[in-house]
Amino acid sequence: MRALVITAIVAGVIGFVAGNAFWYLASPLWIDRVVSETISEGGTVLATGHFQGADSAHQGKGQVEVIAQGGQTIIRFTQFEVTNGPDLYVWLVKDGGIESSGDVKASQWVELGVLKGNIGDQNYTLPDGVDISEYKTVTVWCRQFGVLFAGAELG
Repeated sequence: MRALVITAIVAGVIGFVAGNAFWYLASPLWIDRVVSETISEGGTVLATGHFQGADSAHQGKGQVEVIAQGGQTIIRFTQFEVTNGPDLYVWLVKDGGIESSGDVKASQWVELGVLKGNIGDQNYTLPDGVDISEYKTVTVWCRQFGVLFAGAELG
């Protein structure tokens, strides 16, 4: 009887841990985070780009604009969609021609913050002291697993 109780407890703990891990990793596949941020009129567009997915499992689309406005530089995503995932961040990457996670890891980058949503218009402010002209690509990056989800080369 004691062995049965111990087996039931161990199975319950393993099931609890596995269930939570599954939910954390898989729920972004069917749960979207939709954002609808606006920006005031005006400003100067410094660069633009179009998002592309990294591979068949990590898709992305939409536009990015780099806008100088009111003494700040804003990275603006419009008509944006990306495959959802855990721990997604927006990174500026120095190199152009980013096609894989290895390309991102081989370059220098600066983090703009947590991805606000995998669908919709959103804005990110460039940190003080960062020169946008030194960066050629905006990426959506899974920090936990070191995986590129989407990228947009600036031009």
